[in-house]
Amino acid sequence: MKTLTIIGLGAGDFNQLQMGVYRKLKHAKKLYVRTVDHPVLEELAAEGVQFESFDKVYEKHDAFQPVYEEIAERLIEATAIEDSIYAVPGHPLVAEQTVQLLIAAADAGKVKLVIEGGQSFLDPIFGALKIDPIEGFQLLDGTSFSMHDINMRQHLLIAQVYDTFSASEVKLTLMEKYDDEYPVTVVTAAGSAQEKIITVPLYELDQSVEVNNLTTVYVPPVRSQEAALRDWTTLRQIIATLRGPNGCPWDRKQTHESLKKYLLEEAHEYLAAVDAEDDYAMIEELGDVLLQVFLHAQIGEDQGYFTLEDVLATLSEKMIRRHPHVFGDVAVEDADGVVANWEAIKAQEKGTSDKPLLKNEYRASSALQTSYNYQKLAAKVGFEWPDVEGAWEKFAEEWQEFRAEVKKGSSASRLDEFGDVLFTLVNLARFYKISPEEAMLHANEKFARRFGYVEAQVKASGKSFTDFTLEQLDAFWDEAKQLEKE
Repeated sequence: MKTLTIIGLGAGDFNQLQMGVYRKLKHAKKLYVRTVDHPVLEELAAEGVQFESFDKVYEKHDAFQPVYEEIAERLIEATAIEDSIYAVPGHPLVAEQTVQLLIAAADAGKVKLVIEGGQSFLDPIFGALKIDPIEGFQLLDGTSFSMHDINMRQHLLIAQVYDTFSASEVKLTLMEKYDDEYPVTVVTAAGSAQEKIITVPLYELDQSVEVNNLTTVYVPPVRSQEAALRDWTTLRQIIATLRGPNGCPWDRKQTHESLKKYLLEEAHEYLAAVDAEDDYAMIEELGDVLLQVFLHAQIGEDQGYFTLEDVLATLSEKMIRRHPHVFGDVAVEDADGVVANWEAIKAQEKGTSDKPLLKNEYRASSALQTSYNYQKLAAKVGFEWPDVEGAWEKFAEEWQEFRAEVKKGSSASRLDEFGDVLFTLVNLARFYKISPEEAMLHANEKFARRFGYVEAQVKASGKSFTDFTLEQLDAFWDEAKQLEKE
């Protein structure tokens, strides 16, 4: 098997090229280069060094990944015939996807690989920007990174920013985390005679700066919480500060038990925002729900029982485990199949137990939800009507029994029979896949909204409620309904 030797051309001009690398390139019998767009290659060509580039491969594809894959395949084919040298910008092991593909091929026995030197662009970049990498830095690929990869508190270097289009894509991704005015620095040909360093507001990254194959975009770390409001770490630090020794007295005294009612309230307010189809309200209310999650996690960490990482790990592991049709090789036909598979996995996780089936289904915060949970679990083991008609007949039966108790029963018997009516209504909701809790929340919100209109009309008249008849108040109610329809 012949050998493919990979050499780095360095990060700058010919004067920065290492002597050993120069000699290998000068005497190469078969030399391939990923692209001719590098200052070293201009000098080598002037000296009569011949090489074959893969620039035409870029023109064949609309994305970078297939370009890299084709280059790797062609190099493997060429090396099967003769020893070859492949030269890449910078260092072969820094931001070079074709080399990673060739390493994988070598591991699979498809090619014999030797990787030799070449100066990466990192050293001259650190020198040009005067930053110490020990403070923490990230090196990201401008063609494939996402906002989720960004650590805003570290030095951020983005390579593979070739042209205006790639610069625009990088800008849009950064804007998902950083303010439009945040300063970014564009470094080109660092350490060479052609070195250029320009700092611009983020929004100008693709407008007033020239970029090429030797360009790196630098984003400095944020220095304040206000500059990193879209970063998860910021919220965590805020909560830790509020719960800390010099934090807020109210936050410091909260417990899991004292916060229960707030979590329930915030969840209900979010559901109301969903019903109102108000995106801005959903953002705010989801934030309030998230606040409760972070507070509970911080309390767990303060007490030494669990951390936010434990919550994330448990949730992530469960999502992967219960979605084998996505993360494994299980096949499902539709959403019903997903639910059935989920329940089967859930039952397997819990295993067999002697404890009562309904033991963990009680919800102190909601009798409606408890009823729904009881009936749903009972139905899973076969204790339910064969179809919805049985549920309707049961409701009619319980309604008549309640009406009978209203006429001749005691307070206790009326309470008992009315409870049965509500229970059968919850069962009907389950058959029609309606959340009784959500339905009740919706009804309450609707009543409050319409009654608010009635109250506003009464106040506008300068009178009090007692000055109006029920018919007059009901007319205001009808007006509120009509306005909603319009």
